[in-house]
Amino acid sequence: MAKNHYDALVLGSGQAGTPLATHLQSLSLSTCLVERSHIAGCCVNEGCTPTKTMVASGRVAYLARRAGDYGVSAGNGEVKVDMQKVRQRKRDIVNSFRGGSERRLKDSGVDVLMGEASFVSPNEVSVKLNDGGETTVSADKIYINVGCRPSRPSIPGLDDLDQSRVLDSTSIQELGEVPEHLAVLGGGYIGLEFAQLFRRLGAKVTIIHRSPRLLSKLDDPELVDCLTSILKEDGITMHLSVPHTTLSPSPSSSSLPITLKTPTTTLHASHLLLATGRTPNTSTLSLASANISLTPTGHIPVSPTLSTTTSHIFALGDVKPGPAFTHISYDDFRILRSNLSSSGTSTTHARDKRVPSVVYTDPQFGHVGPKFGALPRGRYVSYSMPGGWVARGLETGETRGMMKGVVDAGTGEVVSFGAIGVEGGEVMGVVQMAMVGGVGWEGLRDMVFAHPSWGESLNNVWGGERREFVVE
Repeated sequence: MAKNHYDALVLGSGQAGTPLATHLQSLSLSTCLVERSHIAGCCVNEGCTPTKTMVASGRVAYLARRAGDYGVSAGNGEVKVDMQKVRQRKRDIVNSFRGGSERRLKDSGVDVLMGEASFVSPNEVSVKLNDGGETTVSADKIYINVGCRPSRPSIPGLDDLDQSRVLDSTSIQELGEVPEHLAVLGGGYIGLEFAQLFRRLGAKVTIIHRSPRLLSKLDDPELVDCLTSILKEDGITMHLSVPHTTLSPSPSSSSLPITLKTPTTTLHASHLLLATGRTPNTSTLSLASANISLTPTGHIPVSPTLSTTTSHIFALGDVKPGPAFTHISYDDFRILRSNLSSSGTSTTHARDKRVPSVVYTDPQFGHVGPKFGALPRGRYVSYSMPGGWVARGLETGETRGMMKGVVDAGTGEVVSFGAIGVEGGEVMGVVQMAMVGGVGWEGLRDMVFAHPSWGESLNNVWGGERREFVVE
């Protein structure tokens, strides 16, 4: 039974909120957690866990079609996809992960309220309970971890379409059949992962993107162009540099009921995926009542210790500005955990520029370090090599991709690194560890890695194509 007042109140049960709530309770601080929809947040329920589960199904379909390349007979070569089984496997894994978080909260003694919270004052929150009624909870400290949701862009004709065929990153995972032709608006992480997934499951797929290159936030042309070529090889059609798109219903007799028109082409699709960004879940929180300011995008700005403009209220995860990654959200928990037990020096969120990311296409695109266009002034040397140089890739028939490292010409420090490969994210993690530990490119070149492993490629990339350049 919830009380009226707590030492700590956590809004949202995502990758920061759930471990934070249980940690606060372990410190003998009475803690209440409010969750609007489902325990464990976006990552477990709509994000990383379900999407990567489905990506695994897509990879199996891809390998099944390639069985002959490995000398394996696969019948007549036809691959059949049971989308309902793909969906059920995803649901089962999500339910398992979510159940673990629910048990963790229950066992720790955290009070959980299922409902929508909004501030009444800087210390008080009203909660509209999902099962009816309303209650008010106050706390000495409040932690906001409400995350974000898919954005719905303003596109002429969008509201005129059959909305059951207009999808976002959540609803597309509940399809019970493979689309005939999936049109994807947006060429970022989400758009590319779903585009390749459904192409592998058997759909015709077209990406429409307003920028001249995919993955605008990872702007190294050499790496992005490499991944773009791979996706085209997989049969994905792309229209880049599209300034605007208009939508309209196709004739009622058409099996492709969505018409998309751009300045250069007209196409017809059975389903439309909106992958044009995400919006922080702050509009219903009544943050003005808590004297909390917002950015123009609706995010909550924070101090280096994650406090908001109201000092006893903190914001964690995607609801604050910065990279919207699960690993950042969990690191926000780490920062608060450290400061809760700190005897002096405060841990801050002023992370260096070595924040990692992985695009979970296949092959993966792992990257760590600043964007190519955001390198600080200085002299650099880049080294790159194709995936065909990797022994492990040749042995497994997975040579698509490349690696590229950018090194400070004076110190030998690895400043930025990207790996496009089957285990590109894992290889990138090795380089990230070297960067944090002060191991330069020569140390990676001379390190003894197990043979034949993907990591062994880090001996060889520094002997690839070498380019010197200066950032003014």
